[in-house]
Amino acid sequence: MKAKTLSLSLLFSLISCSEVKPPPEPAIRPITWVQAEPSSFKQIRRLSGTIQPVEATNLSFEVGGKIKTIDVDLGDRIQKGQIIARLDQRTYRLSLQSAEANLQQAKSSLSEAQNEFTRYKELIAKGLVSASGFDNVKAAFESAESAVNIAQAQLDIARKDLADTELEAPYDGTVTKRLAEPSMQISPGQAIFEIEGTDGLEVKVMVPETLISRLNKEVDVAVSFPALPGMSNTGTITELGSRAESANAFPVNVFVLSPPKELRAGMTAEVDFSFQGAGRTGYSGDIFRLPIAAIMPGQGQTSYIFVFDPTSQTVSKRLVQTENIYDNQILVSTGLEPGEIVATAGVNYLQDGQTVKLLDKHVQQYN
Repeated sequence: MKAKTLSLSLLFSLISCSEVKPPPEPAIRPITWVQAEPSSFKQIRRLSGTIQPVEATNLSFEVGGKIKTIDVDLGDRIQKGQIIARLDQRTYRLSLQSAEANLQQAKSSLSEAQNEFTRYKELIAKGLVSASGFDNVKAAFESAESAVNIAQAQLDIARKDLADTELEAPYDGTVTKRLAEPSMQISPGQAIFEIEGTDGLEVKVMVPETLISRLNKEVDVAVSFPALPGMSNTGTITELGSRAESANAFPVNVFVLSPPKELRAGMTAEVDFSFQGAGRTGYSGDIFRLPIAAIMPGQGQTSYIFVFDPTSQTVSKRLVQTENIYDNQILVSTGLEPGEIVATAGVNYLQDGQTVKLLDKHVQQYN
């Protein structure tokens, strides 16, 4: 009886052990995502430049001599027409007096020659003098006229040279460099001051040859200043260089609108040039900007993404056309529709048709 009971116990144990347990349901993978929205294929290139005044020049005397006085110092404000330096005028005053005397002498000689010419005209009309005699008197008269003209020109030059011994400010501005001192002997054209005007500041930027053809004058751009963090301005492109300078770069000037008072010439500025881009396939329409992690490379140069279907709660693998990488984003031209949901992380672990859930508070609207 005991043996029979033991056999039944073993039988029930074997039956219970042979029961098949159902497999566990596969875990639904959560995904991060982004909603595809079309945007303009607009690109921004940030280039550094140097702040400089719109008006800046070196001032020099047009004549040479010894500096007598310098009336302004470094940093002084000057006004248009203000005398800021003078040369010793003694030599130029003597030259002026000599030119005035020469002119008076030439005029006196001309008066005598004119009287003689008038008298000979009357005499030759009466046949009382020879033609050769009249021609000589006429030539002397014309020579005296030329002498007066020459003396007058020399007097004008002497007056100008004397006036040029005073150096005037060509416009309102500030003295940024003083390059000479009183009693210094200087030559014509030798720089005495460097001044900058009050017509504003501009940024000089060297633009690479790949970008210069995409820029246009009178276009507004964003300007920021590393020395003034948190402060930015708008600038306008005023000049586009037509000849490349160093490293095949072209000079471009950007006028800074309403520059902050802290801004100084010589500071560094950063200019954001925006332009309509074109992809590697030549595409230039609207594009979709996706994180780099959303793209899964295929064979050759093909690229894929996973698009989420809110109805079936699954993702599907889709071929897309990529154009460029910019600012850590992939620019996609085809293969997407506005509003579609794209997986943005862990795409190498996803499979076509896999059930997923969205890691976002907005997931409820797709349930």
